[in-house]
Amino acid sequence: MVAFLRLALRRVAMMPVMILGIALLVFVVMQFSPTDPAYNALGESASAEARAAFAAAHGLDDPLPMRYAHFLQQLVHFDLGVTVPPSQPVADRIVAAFPLTLQLTVLGLVLAVLIAVVAGVLGALYRDRWPDQVFRVLSMAGVAIPSFWLGVLLIQQFALTTPLFPAGGYTNPADSVTGWLHTMALPAISLAVPVAASLARLIRTSMVAELDRDYVRTAKGSGLPQSLVIRSVLRNALVTPLTVLGIKVGYLLSGAVVIEAIFDLPGMGKLILEGVTGGDVALVQGTVLTIAIAFLVVNVIVDLLYLLVNPRIRTV
Repeated sequence: MVAFLRLALRRVAMMPVMILGIALLVFVVMQFSPTDPAYNALGESASAEARAAFAAAHGLDDPLPMRYAHFLQQLVHFDLGVTVPPSQPVADRIVAAFPLTLQLTVLGLVLAVLIAVVAGVLGALYRDRWPDQVFRVLSMAGVAIPSFWLGVLLIQQFALTTPLFPAGGYTNPADSVTGWLHTMALPAISLAVPVAASLARLIRTSMVAELDRDYVRTAKGSGLPQSLVIRSVLRNALVTPLTVLGIKVGYLLSGAVVIEAIFDLPGMGKLILEGVTGGDVALVQGTVLTIAIAFLVVNVIVDLLYLLVNPRIRTV
């Protein structure tokens, strides 16, 4: 337990350094934006003198290191700037939009893991028999299907042709849990299927490798219950898929942005589209930075889960 806590603290201690790197990358990339913040803030009718005064007041003419230092100072105080008129704090917009993206990502992740574990375990237990062949075909199809295309197909089939689910919109779970699940079902399935298909293949491969090991044959020969053997094999087989899970969560976060646009959900995807189409550098910068930091936090959590599942790593 002491070794686990030491490694966990080491992972957490690295987070501020990684956040600084992410902030630097996002800041530098956004400097190449052709959008003029003064033009967006003052409008096209503003004079050159007004734009120059705006640039001087907001440090737009300062050297890049000074602007980055000012950006970090604002970031420490959770100040991500304001949107183009009508001026609103970017942080407030993100606080309102991020929970929906987080809900969609978590729901898609839970659904993907459940499907992947069931399909992967059954495929390994029925290796080279018809259930395994069916799961292989379905997993290959799932990996090949882009989430946005699957979303369009689901809308066509289950919202328009057979109106079982809404084609868009959002219901807050505080108002109605049933309504929330009803509006989030198709977006979550769209996100989950490609991830579930990829994870199922990994779990199936890992399970097959573990089932061929000597300790499994010894356990079966000793008369241990089948359920206990499978549970032990599954725990060892999940080590490799867990290393990929962090990357898949990043896929889910980025995919949620696109899915939100397809299903008209007021999440981070809507903010990014609004910022890009409106030339709002502060809004785009704030949303991208938030998603990147969320991806970092999730990867740290996955690393800790990896340590819990595989005690041998704790000695590294």
